[in-house]
Amino acid sequence: MSQPIYKRVLLKASGEALMGSQGFGIDVTVADRIAGDIAQAREMGVEVGVVVGGGNIFRGVAVASKGGDRVTGDHMGMLGTVINALALATSLRKLNIDTVVLSAISMPEICESFSQRATLYHLSLGRVVIFAGGTGNPFFTTDSAAALRAAEMGAEAIFKGTQVDGIYSADPKKFPDAERFEHLTHSQVLEKGLAVMDVAAVALARENSIPIVVFSIHEKGGFAEILTGGGRKTIVSDN
Repeated sequence: MSQPIYKRVLLKASGEALMGSQGFGIDVTVADRIAGDIAQAREMGVEVGVVVGGGNIFRGVAVASKGGDRVTGDHMGMLGTVINALALATSLRKLNIDTVVLSAISMPEICESFSQRATLYHLSLGRVVIFAGGTGNPFFTTDSAAALRAAEMGAEAIFKGTQVDGIYSADPKKFPDAERFEHLTHSQVLEKGLAVMDVAAVALARENSIPIVVFSIHEKGGFAEILTGGGRKTIVSDN
């Protein structure tokens, strides 16, 4: 097996990725496949943290768009990420991958609470650490949570698993002639307004010199392949 380029990474997977072909909720076969990809990375000796979105269950902005309270809506969205984190942890444990869920919102009956100290401890024991509850604060997306947790755990890269195989100038599903980028700097992503991650997340990654690797979450084995330098992806870095 080829040697990985990175030794410690943060995988950001959207909640929509867990839906599969369903219109809502969690497709267990998809969760199992993503878990299999993470297991491959662990077999290569890569330490993995994971942030999963909650869009397959609830989006806080949906409440605000209908005149409701954004803070309450975001709290509901955070709970959705906990559900997804528990589902992915279950899939990993089926593969005998030691896994822990750390939540930014305290719920000790369900999972452990997040702290940087706990994160580094569990990583040192070879566990996959799944971060739930976003940042624990309203008005921040799980993209921002991913950049924040990546900085806190000392990740060498953020792997953003998306619906497409990299960053394009526009949605390639709507615009077939959209330009695909192989490499961009963090500043270029911000200047071009490319919707790969929100502005706060990209800025935080830039400030901490963390590359962002954008790839398709739907390619089985793609995560491990890109970890060794192969596969189709777009790399966002200032190097």
